[in-house]
Amino acid sequence: MVQFRAPHLDASFAALADPTRRGILEFLGQADASITELAGAFHMTLTGMRKHIGVLEHAGLVSTEKAGRVRTCTLGPRRLDDETAWIERYRQLWHARFDELDHIVEELQRAERVDPPKQRP
Repeated sequence: MVQFRAPHLDASFAALADPTRRGILEFLGQADASITELAGAFHMTLTGMRKHIGVLEHAGLVSTEKAGRVRTCTLGPRRLDDETAWIERYRQLWHARFDELDHIVEELQRAERVDPPKQRP
């Protein structure tokens, strides 16, 4: 059995699998925010938001900094380059397969125009 282990990819895709966490990244793409501000924007408890931030922080997608009693969240240092490259490899593979399938369908349609199927009595 072939196993592909890339812990940082696992952490990133696990973090991105949740719509709330994707929303948090969108929010932080506009401006930095405290956990309290994020919890208010997403109508959730501070504990719930801290858990989401923890997952995003573990994946390197968000970083936090504490100043006094406020923990401010910013987009993390990782830019999803590895994840983008991984997806791009499979996008190209599937694109080539669909191109090949299009070619086969065109050949079948051309053959059908030249020699239409016989009607059954």
